[in-house]
Amino acid sequence: MLFVVAVAISFIPILTGYCAHSRGRSFWLWFVLGWVLPLVSFFLLFALIARDELNPARRLLSEAKQILRDAEQAAARIRAEK
Repeated sequence: MLFVVAVAISFIPILTGYCAHSRGRSFWLWFVLGWVLPLVSFFLLFALIARDELNPARRLLSEAKQILRDAEQAAARIRAEK
């Protein structure tokens, strides 16, 4: 019973941390914020994600960062194969 209560209570911090991590933010920072301020942190993260998604410049910047990350990984694989 205690385990079920612990899982239920940690749902919002885990969800907040996962959403933050999937958007390139720190899982542990948002996990802790989810424990300290559960609903506030969830809505704050939602607002930050919405700001990033609704702003075309920020979306293009995040896509460019992903392209650079992929290119660096491909270059590292090529160097490792030589």
